Amino acid sequence: MTTTEIFLLAMLLIFGAPFLVWRLLRTDYWAPLVVVQIVGGILLGPGVLGAAFPDYYAFVFRADVIAALNGIAWWAVMLFVFVAGLELDLSQAWRQRRETGVTAGLALVVPLLAGAAAAAVMLRFPGWAGPAAAAWQVVLGIGMACAVTALPILVLLMDKLAILRAPLGQRILRYASLDDIAIWGVLALILLDWERVGRQAMFLIGFALVAWAMRRLMRAIDERDRWYALPIWLAACGLAADWAGIHYMVGAFLAGAVLDGHWFDQRRMDEFRDTLLLVLMPVFFLSTGLRTQWDVGGIAVFAAAGLLLVASVGGKLAGVALAGRILGWAKGEALTIGWLLQTKALIMIVFANILLDRQIITSATFTALLLMAVASTMLTVPMVAPRLRRA
Repeated sequence: MTTTEIFLLAMLLIFGAPFLVWRLLRTDYWAPLVVVQIVGGILLGPGVLGAAFPDYYAFVFRADVIAALNGIAWWAVMLFVFVAGLELDLSQAWRQRRETGVTAGLALVVPLLAGAAAAAVMLRFPGWAGPAAAAWQVVLGIGMACAVTALPILVLLMDKLAILRAPLGQRILRYASLDDIAIWGVLALILLDWERVGRQAMFLIGFALVAWAMRRLMRAIDERDRWYALPIWLAACGLAADWAGIHYMVGAFLAGAVLDGHWFDQRRMDEFRDTLLLVLMPVFFLSTGLRTQWDVGGIAVFAAAGLLLVASVGGKLAGVALAGRILGWAKGEALTIGWLLQTKALIMIVFANILLDRQIITSATFTALLLMAVASTMLTVPMVAPRLRRA
């Protein structure tokens, strides 16, 4: 078979297998299609398919095919992170700043500390810290991965639960939006490269100036031209950020965050995000699955994933419960909000991919984090739906 035919065979597996599982097994209640696609990526990776059928795995996912898939995955995740930044709206958060600040702060800090404690336990054993990492980077990176809330997946799940446009849903979006900013700020701190600090300072100063000019340009042109300008702006910001040593995905988030979402038709933006999740992001999930490894042993990876899951979910619920006591919420409200805010999946996977790229964590740590993210996301709807029905 030619490389083109093998590439298309891989694409057939990437899109066909998860869809059939999702539709035939009717997993939507506890595992939306996006979660099934993430799990599918893990199963198609070297730890499962590669171990069970090594010859078939080597035939389909050979180096030139993986290179082509990675190129699609890079652009897909840049677009996804860009849209996440573009859709941030902090105006409501500012108007309700005390409630939003207290809740978002505690919902971030408590699971971060719990995750950092779990990371400290993991570092007592070999195989979890990357070769280029200081201990504080590993601890902070894993802690932040436990504290992440995946805003795009949260929107999808709240829409499924019919609370997205309700007052409760809008409150939760405010909390998650602030945490989304904190994620990228912490990531920039972890990735700070003292050997290239001059480049990074140049990038930040230059980005501020060019972003100001870009905002003026976007106001001056009509919406159709704005859509044409987006991929150019995104590619330039990603290139500049990666050149500075910050990482192209941080550049993609900043590229979206400095623009205003109301400059674009909301319906069209929703359709664009849905199309992105449908036709491009599954390739990123597969490329993520190809990076899963069980080098320190399968049992150890699952044990680490379980420890991280307890730290992540327990820390998030405890932080939101503390916020509820401070702010005088109604009984049971904090538990519902806490379960929704612990949704992870996409953003945590993006975050962990960057840590792996920079050799801050190992493939085994990445695999444990990925399993934790999938499990926490799958818990959300089964835990929240009965509570909403009773309410």
